[in-house]
Amino acid sequence: MRWRDAEQAPYLGDLVDLANGPPNDPAALEDPEAYTTATGLVKAINNSSMYWHGLTKKGQPILWLRVSRKPWYPDVDAEVKALILFADIGVQCMPKNCTDFVVFSDSTSPPPPNPQFMIGMLTALVKGYPDRLGGLYSAPTSTIIQWVMNLLLPLMPGRLASKVNLKTQEEIPECLDDILLNGADDIPTFFGGKVDHGQFYPEESSLTAKGEGLLKFDYYGMKKRLQEARDSYEQGQK
Repeated sequence: MRWRDAEQAPYLGDLVDLANGPPNDPAALEDPEAYTTATGLVKAINNSSMYWHGLTKKGQPILWLRVSRKPWYPDVDAEVKALILFADIGVQCMPKNCTDFVVFSDSTSPPPPNPQFMIGMLTALVKGYPDRLGGLYSAPTSTIIQWVMNLLLPLMPGRLASKVNLKTQEEIPECLDDILLNGADDIPTFFGGKVDHGQFYPEESSLTAKGEGLLKFDYYGMKKRLQEARDSYEQGQK
């Protein structure tokens, strides 16, 4: 697993803890390079462009992407590390007998395409989680999204490319109704439903620091809610 080691995957959670502490913490002072990496990672998390929330009818954890919140000029290394960190959380919080997760992307108003960023994200998925992605659903299908997919799909292994589904804003509610654990009752407001994800994952401008450091996104609360959703699902299967 040299790729995971190169991306510091086993230690990314520790880096979040480090950046959540004060900059004069002994651990930060002893390893300034790690602290710099940690601050970049947390800044990528703070934009609330990615979060776990809820499960599918099959018990698959759901990763929600809010592409309009992505920066126009991303820190590619930090964004890729954030994806790896979050993917590992999803895998760790899968119910028993569940082996993959699902991604729903609110692709309204995406930033300008950044090829380096897109290739980095694709590489992380292909090398780290080729069989963990149960499906990726994106809506609406804009010209930019079509351009991005035309670039990425030829680079994907066939088993991964077949899991990418582009939907219109009119098609996505029915898709969500079929997949989400509680059907239409779980559809978020940005896809025409009644569930306000902003209650837990508002835009960064509405967030404040959680500790003495830079972390503003509710990282620990997200993990706790996903674990509770998993436990509740497993209990319901007994």
